[in-house]
Amino acid sequence: MSALKKLAGETVIYGGSSIIGRFLNWWLVPFYTRMFLPEQYGIVSNVYAYVAFLLILLTYGMETSFFRFAGKSKKPDEVYSTTLISLLVTSISFVLAVFVFSGNIADWMEYPSHPEYIRWMGLTVALDAFTSIPFARLRLKSRPVRFAFVKLTGIFVNIGLNIFLIYYCPKIIDANPDSIFRYIYNPHIGIGYVFISNLVSSAVMLLLLFPDFIRKKMVFDKQLLLQMLRYGWPLLIVGLAGMANQNIEKILMPKLLPASVDGLKQLGIYAANFKLAVLMNLFIQAFRYSFEPFFFSHYKGEDSKMTYALVMKYFVIFGLIIFLGVMLYIGMAKYFIGSRYYEGLRIVPFILMGYFFQGIFYTLSLWYKLTDKTSYGAKLALLGAVITIGLNVLFIPVLGYMASALAFLVASVAMTVASYILGQKHFPVKYDLKRVALYFVVALVLYAVGVNINISNIVIHYALRTIVILIFLGFVVVKEKRELKRLFV
Repeated sequence: MSALKKLAGETVIYGGSSIIGRFLNWWLVPFYTRMFLPEQYGIVSNVYAYVAFLLILLTYGMETSFFRFAGKSKKPDEVYSTTLISLLVTSISFVLAVFVFSGNIADWMEYPSHPEYIRWMGLTVALDAFTSIPFARLRLKSRPVRFAFVKLTGIFVNIGLNIFLIYYCPKIIDANPDSIFRYIYNPHIGIGYVFISNLVSSAVMLLLLFPDFIRKKMVFDKQLLLQMLRYGWPLLIVGLAGMANQNIEKILMPKLLPASVDGLKQLGIYAANFKLAVLMNLFIQAFRYSFEPFFFSHYKGEDSKMTYALVMKYFVIFGLIIFLGVMLYIGMAKYFIGSRYYEGLRIVPFILMGYFFQGIFYTLSLWYKLTDKTSYGAKLALLGAVITIGLNVLFIPVLGYMASALAFLVASVAMTVASYILGQKHFPVKYDLKRVALYFVVALVLYAVGVNINISNIVIHYALRTIVILIFLGFVVVKEKRELKRLFV
């Protein structure tokens, strides 16, 4: 229980900064969906889908490798410097390649008039990849306050620049064409200011982390790096395949939809509604920040497996609460995106559940990380990627973006089931499946009841839906009464 309390505490701090930061960034979604047409927002989503894959490639599993090797090494500073030097070399090489071939890449991505998008985002990806290790070191050293400060500063810079460059500058110049802002703002850049804001934000975070570089003696251990790469390469596959499960449709959709359909417009609608599942995504990300260093540092404990089982159960409980909360208040949540995007609301429950099962999969993934059998993680992620890509390729031309939402859910469930089966063979943990299944069934039944509550009086409408959520909470408290007393006493 003390270990669970520590995990909960660090989740609040790391997760708090992650949740606050991502929540603040999420407010750019209503901003973008009101400032940009769906087809313009589709371009932003398409570019960031490529960025997500590139970030995985440029970190190549080194973040988790750093946790693993620094946690057991007598010289953690050498692990840190070796990892940092490796990422510095690969990041610089990547930037040089991007600048040389930006025109060709822009043609391939079907943005021939905007190679600058490629250069800006190439720099951003390189900066984010390089700073991932200083951020990981802050987590390993249990320095959540500094971690949160740097992250939130970067986020505030990004949001501030977006609002200033996209909203205020055009208004100022319209009112006063001779204003000094005409030297700052170029209307032809348009959505490019989204990418510029992100680049400046990443540069600011690098500057804030710079003292962590100069205070350490940089030592490079080639043999250590090779060991880390052997450990981490399957995690690279895991990352790429996992990213395929979340983002590949944002690359495929414009290319697979019939010519009679505006692919970027459909992508924009899909991507905006995908963001309405932000609370589930935030919860999972917050949990991940603290859970990985937690299970690496507690796996030798006598009751570690019992602790892991409890973590799983409480993860499921909180995930189901978030699912009910978002779906029963979807009538209010939809106002955070522009009305031009409402037709895509039907994908939200599938995206929420997809994220939910991805969170369970991540919780289960400790078995192959603790046993150094990370190749299994790669195989599981590849399973999900094959399902995701296959379903998208087969059904996007027929079902449009609905196919992508269904593929996301199906792949997440398949990966979770497969991981559980394999985990019980290699690192058996007695998860309370009966209790987990009970909560899942009860939540779905209450969801079915709640979505059919449609009262013209909006106060009564949401009051009744709130009661449905409270019924689930009450049910959980009754079932978990004994363990909750032990946890909080």
